[in-house]
Parts: sequence; C-alpha cells; structure tokens
Amino acid sequence: MSASEASGGNASVKRTVIVTGKASGFVQDVTVGPHRLTADEPLASGGTDAGPDPYELLLAALGVCTSMTVSLYARRKQWPLQAVTVRLRHSKIHAADCASCETREGRLDHIERELELLGELDAEQRARLLEIANKCPVHRTLTSEIDIQTRLL
Repeated sequence: MSASEASGGNASVKRTVIVTGKASGFVQDVTVGPHRLTADEPLASGGTDAGPDPYELLLAALGVCTSMTVSLYARRKQWPLQAVTVRLRHSKIHAADCASCETREGRLDHIERELELLGELDAEQRARLLEIANKCPVHRTLTSEIDIQTRLL
C-alpha cells in the first residue's frame, strides 16, 4: 500500500524510480522524488555492502506494504493494534520441497514472512490481520503475473 493510498490520496500519481550506477561496481544510487537510497551487493558477492542488495530491497517493499496494510485495516476497525513488526527472509529452494507450489522441478524463490502484532488483540482479530497481510498490494503483485517491458533510451 502506498503512502498515498494509506492517506487517502491519489494513488494513480506515481513517481518514477531512477537507478544509476557505474559499470565498474555494484553500488547503485536510487532516487524517488526527494528520497535517495543506496543499493549494493554484500562483500561476499563482490560488492562493498554500501546498502541493501536487490532482494533485500524487494523484501523491504513487501514488509513495508504488509505493515501499512495491516495497520490501516486495524485503524479502520478501531482495533487496539499498537505496532507491527515484519521480519522477512529470501532464499532459493528446490521446487520439489514446496508442497503448495505448482512448479515441480528446478529451484524457486521462497520468502518467509513473520508478522508480530503488538496490542490487546484477541485471537480472531489476529487471525484476520494475518489474512489482511496476504492482501497487501505488493504481496498481490509478487504473486500475480507481472508484465515488465524494457526498452533502450
């Protein structure tokens, strides 16, 4: 969920994400409107660890969206949610090890997401917030068909 969506703003106005980097290394400068981030690869992968790697940024997007979506839902329901912590890990697993996956051969991406909800919530509210976590827009994007079109400028 974008901050614009969370605040009731116009979700159709999206800023362009600009990523630039030198071909001599992995460090990338990311600009989104007035915001700047740095991405890199860890030392073990030949980077300088100047920032999160691409998968860590992807996990951050999913975690942020999950937390915002769950929090917004709880606020709308006036539930006593005080804080949300989302812990995420990415790995590659053998498809044969995934009972719920359609892919049966090769390796696939695996994301573990743990949700910690702080507040005087009952079991029913906690269960509903867990359901809502799986409905955040980034989760839906990651689990749907994605069309990425790339062109040279």
